[in-house]
Amino acid sequence: MEAAGTWALLLVLLLLVLTLALPGTRTRGHLPPGPTPLPLLGNLLQLRPGALYLGLLRLSKKYGPVFTVYLGPWRRVVVLVGREAVQEALGGQAEAFSGRGLVATLNGTFDGHGVLFSNGERWRQLRKFTTLALRDLGMGKREGEELIQAEARCLVEALRRTRGSPFEPSLLLAQATSNIICSLVFRLRFPYDNEEFKAMVRAAGGIVVGVSSPWAQTYEMFSRLLQHLPGPYTQLFGQLRTVAAFAVQQIQRHQRSLDTSGPARDLVDAFLLKMAKEKQDPNTEFTDKNLLMTVVYLLFAGTVTVSTTIRYTLLLLLKYPQVQERVQEELTRELGPGQAPSLWDRARLPYTDAVLHEAQRLLALVPMGLPRALVKTTRFRGYTLPQGTEVFPLLGSILHDPEVFKQPEEFNPGRFLDADGKFKKHEAFLPFSLGLLAGEPMPTGCPEPPASRQWPFQHPSSLPAAIPAPLTSTPPHCVDRMKKGNLGGGSLGGCHGHGCVS
Repeated sequence: MEAAGTWALLLVLLLLVLTLALPGTRTRGHLPPGPTPLPLLGNLLQLRPGALYLGLLRLSKKYGPVFTVYLGPWRRVVVLVGREAVQEALGGQAEAFSGRGLVATLNGTFDGHGVLFSNGERWRQLRKFTTLALRDLGMGKREGEELIQAEARCLVEALRRTRGSPFEPSLLLAQATSNIICSLVFRLRFPYDNEEFKAMVRAAGGIVVGVSSPWAQTYEMFSRLLQHLPGPYTQLFGQLRTVAAFAVQQIQRHQRSLDTSGPARDLVDAFLLKMAKEKQDPNTEFTDKNLLMTVVYLLFAGTVTVSTTIRYTLLLLLKYPQVQERVQEELTRELGPGQAPSLWDRARLPYTDAVLHEAQRLLALVPMGLPRALVKTTRFRGYTLPQGTEVFPLLGSILHDPEVFKQPEEFNPGRFLDADGKFKKHEAFLPFSLGLLAGEPMPTGCPEPPASRQWPFQHPSSLPAAIPAPLTSTPPHCVDRMKKGNLGGGSLGGCHGHGCVS
């Protein structure tokens, strides 16, 4: 017993010395105020895993809209609460706050690669390329709109086949959303009964749920210790492997059929053509790993954010039948029975537009925003924030701010309508931060009007058929190789020989 007590005391002393030796806890500089961190624990007593967002909101009532917290003993974060603080930072000083912060549960896989989790010049190049490529492929244009409408028809057909029987629509909604992503990224559409496609979509949903879970928030605080121990995050790694294997399979198919003389058919084609053009540049950011990590991110984030928003909106319409009836009445009056709406019709559908905005506001899908990091030492509201300081912009604090939106917990589409019943924009409507997923503002213009109100759908069946392949047996070392950036030398095809894809 005495020996055990001695070893326990030595362990505590060792951890205490290591904690106090860290510059993040020893030197605060002229940082915003906040609760005093404890050795080993940081501000764990004030911030309970699983309720991190609510804990930060409570602290803002005491320390104001800008304050400092410690997630565990090592991670110092400046928190921004409310519209003024968030917009002043992300809008007024966008360049200084443009760095990407840490998502510890995903960092081992993405490792600073891909369009979202990279920084500096790599992020700028990938953001510009991805945004322009997606626009060239139809995003925000009539071509992309027709693709969405056609997939919506397939979804409605699948729903009708249930013949009024009870069913869980979450997977179908996610598959329909994912098919839009797959059409732009791979030029493929997958049948809803494709088992490999189902596995990928389920894994994508699991990643987002896993990252938001209490154990993941614990990992964000103590990742330096927990990364060496077994835990629930191993399930998250398995889900990442499933999505990555799906992406690798499609990228390899593109490598085998790439036409270097023709235009890009999809995002992967465009990336591979850019890689070929810059293959002699030793400093190019168009690499195998940046391609894979960009595709993996688009698959899981693009699928889950949109499908979750759709599911939540449908639940609201069920809860508020009077709202549903008014939406249906407006659609029927302005478009006619059975006519699919387009962006060109948006001005004619102000109430429907308001309902969609209010649903996103109430949902607040990303309440803590995406972690940011300062790219240079910055003066902000009288404080000095050192370069590299992480920043949490709490978007939910804007969307649910009672000073901005009266009775914010109520579902009220009228917030987005003026006295004449026309749609009105709201500066505080920031559901995903100040920009698109790739860092570009959402295009504000409508696509060109169709020559006829009855222009046909481009049915997804005209896209190439998906090639089935087993994805669920991917061995663990596939993700390990991704972490090391080793994807088979100069080609993703090198992964094939190691059992990552069959």
